[in-house]
Amino acid sequence: MYAGISALNLDTKGRMTLPARYREMLLSQSGGQLALIESDDGCLLLMPHDRWLSKVGQLSPDESADERRRFWLGLSDTPEIDTAGRVLINPVLREGAGISREVMLLGVGEHFEIWDASRLAAHKEQVRARKMRGPA
Repeated sequence: MYAGISALNLDTKGRMTLPARYREMLLSQSGGQLALIESDDGCLLLMPHDRWLSKVGQLSPDESADERRRFWLGLSDTPEIDTAGRVLINPVLREGAGISREVMLLGVGEHFEIWDASRLAAHKEQVRARKMRGPA
């Protein structure tokens, strides 16, 4: 299980250096092969490649799953961890998630979320505001 938060910066080529504590786990679980998926929540999901394949295999073939399939297959990439412990984040996926230079890597159980730092701050404020208003 992945848990915790890390503040990171992308390099000029759009690569993110994974923190050592996560890098070792990902290397042992996936051999360095990963999947990167654009989420409809406004962030990117990062997980071991075989976990992604398992999730894709569970997608329903009916029409109601088209949007989900679009994100899990069409808006995805399969990067590897390079020898320096970096992951290249596809420019199209970066743009789709509004990611610039400063990112937050969140361990959220079976995968990671990669957020643009300012977008995560805005998301947290929206969630808090909804909770303050209470049920509709």
